[in-house]
Parts: sequence; structure tokens; C-alpha cells
Amino acid sequence: MHRSRINGILIDCNVEDIHAAARFWAEALGRPIDPDHPGTRGNYVMLATPPDEIAVQIQRVDHESRIHLDIETDDIPAEVARLEKLGATVDKLMERWVVMRAPSGQRFCVVRVQRDGFPKGATTWE
Repeated sequence: MHRSRINGILIDCNVEDIHAAARFWAEALGRPIDPDHPGTRGNYVMLATPPDEIAVQIQRVDHESRIHLDIETDDIPAEVARLEKLGATVDKLMERWVVMRAPSGQRFCVVRVQRDGFPKGATTWE
């Protein structure tokens, strides 16, 4: 048995200045930049997350700009196996997360629990 839920939306930006991109998205989404969040570092900028809402992170990338989502779980291997049974494939095994691809082509990540309050809102899988 394990649990999972959507953790957040990641806005991948192929830009030189990640802080300018983060300022745009902060204004567009009405969420200020959270400079003290542990997720704000290097090529990553977290926007403030209201209670019980999913996180939004802006990240500088080398591939095309796009948006992807993260699924957080208390058991990454079990969640990856569950998603593979649904037709997803593993694109890349990272040190702390797994990049997957949906049968329809979109990339997404399976990550360890990130947000406070887990397992609230999570689905329990057998």
C-alpha cells in the first residue's frame, strides 16, 4: 500500500534569467516569490503556496519551455510501477525522483513527499 497526490506544477523556462521569468509568473498567478523556501535555489524559484493548494515552481531548463506536473508519493518505486501499469514509461531515473512519460507523450515527475499535510488529499493505492 502507498499513497500519492499531485504536488505541484513546474514551469520549465529555457531562459538565461530565471528570476525575470519567476517575476512574470509571480505576477501572472498572483503568488509572490518565496525566497526563503528551500526549493528556491540555483535554477529553481518557488512561488508562495497558500494552504491546501499545490505548489508552483519556476525552473531554468536546457530543453524547450513547457509546463509539467509532479506527483508526490510516500513510495516512489510503488508509484512508478503503478503508473507503468497504466501505460507510462520511465524517461530518466534521477537521484531523488523519476521522470516519466504519459502514454500521450507528456513528461511528469514522481517525487518524494514535498508538501506539508501529506497524506491529506492523497489517494491510497493497494
